[in-house]
Amino acid sequence: MEQSTLSIRINSNDKKGFETFCKDTGMNVSTAINLFIKTVLREQKLPFEIKSNNYQDEIYSKLVEAEQEMANSSKRYTSEEVIERLKKSIG
Repeated sequence: MEQSTLSIRINSNDKKGFETFCKDTGMNVSTAINLFIKTVLREQKLPFEIKSNNYQDEIYSKLVEAEQEMANSSKRYTSEEVIERLKKSIG
């Protein structure tokens, strides 16, 4: 089988940590990367979940909380106050 070289840039500490992990599991970096690539090709997907940090669940939770607070209170908030409180709560 014809061989090719793959060259990537990686943080030095991550490289050292990955080399240690590979050694601890009885393989080298090349074997681990080849295993990853073969898994991606076989399954036609990344072998792990990727999520964004869009805070959708947290925002929904805060909106429900605010809705409950409004239902139990006579205080009303302007849209600007609601947006400002959301910004503070999700940081």
